[in-house]
Amino acid sequence: MTDAVAVLVSGGIDSAVLAAELARRHGRVHPLYLRHGLHWEEVELAHLRGFLAAAGSPRIAPLSLLDLPVGDVYGEHWSISGQSVPDAATPDEAVYLPGRNLLFLAKAGVWCERHGVHTVALAPLQGNPFADNTDEFYRAMEGILTLSLGFPIEIVRPFSTLTKADVIRLGRDLPLAQTFSCISPIGVMHCGRCNKCEERRRAFAAAGVNDPTEYAGGA
Repeated sequence: MTDAVAVLVSGGIDSAVLAAELARRHGRVHPLYLRHGLHWEEVELAHLRGFLAAAGSPRIAPLSLLDLPVGDVYGEHWSISGQSVPDAATPDEAVYLPGRNLLFLAKAGVWCERHGVHTVALAPLQGNPFADNTDEFYRAMEGILTLSLGFPIEIVRPFSTLTKADVIRLGRDLPLAQTFSCISPIGVMHCGRCNKCEERRRAFAAAGVNDPTEYAGGA
């Protein structure tokens, strides 16, 4: 990877830890947050800003916000409406957001070309089941971005062989309490009942690391 790298970040554990790890190995890390209009984004974004401030790396550039609304194509999807959000009993497939990596990388690729950054990183983990998270997809996107922009772009996934528990252990000294995983927040808190809260809770337990998350109702 080159000395400068862009990283797609949410408020979650995986991309937050990835940004911090990249800052240990690169001279400049550019965090990119894409706003789709999903109903949890403002809470997530507040946590992300808190994490980046608490992490305090001088190598991490100010957060760049990129707008790419999807309400016109997602319609009444639960991620927009906040209704019928997948709960703790649902499988991983229930939280699929159609075309999310496709949209992320298309917009991030243009940002990279405009800023002279040839590498973009994202943080999918081992076992991610979605069609836009295959080796074939990422190779194709590298080719499409490079061809369409006339600018070589490399897509890297440093955590693709890791579990969420592995990432938590890797980032255990980081301000993980500032990260945010919930898809049905109650105020500014994790709901403690949705699919992603359950995944978060299980991962901290599997990692053997104290879960610093404050769940609504003490869940």
